[in-house]
Amino acid sequence: MGPKTSAAVATILWGFTYVVSTTLLPHNPLLVAAVRALGGAFALLLFARHLPPPGWWNKLIVLGTLNAGLFFALLFISAMRLPGGVAAIFQALGPLFAILLGWAILKMKPSLLKIASVLIGVVGVALVVLKGNAGLDAIGIAAALGGTLSLALGGVLMNKWGKPPISMLAFTGWQLLVAGIELLLVALLAGDLPTVITVTHIAGFVILAVLLTAVPFVLWFGAIARAGMVVVAPFFLLVPITAFVLDALIKGFVPTGLQIVGAVIVVAGLLLSQWTPKARRKHSRKVPQVPHAKHS
Repeated sequence: MGPKTSAAVATILWGFTYVVSTTLLPHNPLLVAAVRALGGAFALLLFARHLPPPGWWNKLIVLGTLNAGLFFALLFISAMRLPGGVAAIFQALGPLFAILLGWAILKMKPSLLKIASVLIGVVGVALVVLKGNAGLDAIGIAAALGGTLSLALGGVLMNKWGKPPISMLAFTGWQLLVAGIELLLVALLAGDLPTVITVTHIAGFVILAVLLTAVPFVLWFGAIARAGMVVVAPFFLLVPITAFVLDALIKGFVPTGLQIVGAVIVVAGLLLSQWTPKARRKHSRKVPQVPHAKHS
């Protein structure tokens, strides 16, 4: 499976997170985020029992916090406070964050084509979100944007620090374990605990931890390692499209004509972002590699 296909599958799976979190799970975002991370970590580390070298522990703590700790907490807060499609649509801003962070941290100046494709996606976001009865919530919007920014920064730092010295299963599992411990502590301190855990909740936790966390994160990190965060970031656009479609199919949400046009524009932005002039293709696939010793 190529890196772009891996990124596409990962983001489509993430698009299911919103409907699962609002229909199968208790309304305790911090606890749900903690169980998601810990469950995904145990599933992966059960098959990949590799300890990272000493010089990588500090990096795994930073990456685990950005890619999963902050991301999961903010993701579920936004999912609980916003309609699923509206919450997920802010993921479409991920490519913009990744491009800007890649420019600042990796010194990868974006092409005009890449910027144009992101701006087209942003227009699509605006058309989908801006409707009279969207039920927008300031805290929910801030959480959605913060989670997207956190994941984008984590991906860019992965490229800055180079290929991990352990398998991708272990690399992902240790990040999720770091995040799970952080989130569990916060959930306990905040008292964000459900009064009752039902069979439906347990089924939701299993689906979330394994199918919507362990699997897509391995695919996503593998895609970043092979192609670079700036290259795969536009696939964030598939998260809101997936959630938008699921809202319509499962929850009976009826999109307006303007929202449908916006969704089409988002897809157009994704397709444009993946088109590269022949003269630039070889260069665009290169991922900056920095010797580990300089960043340990």
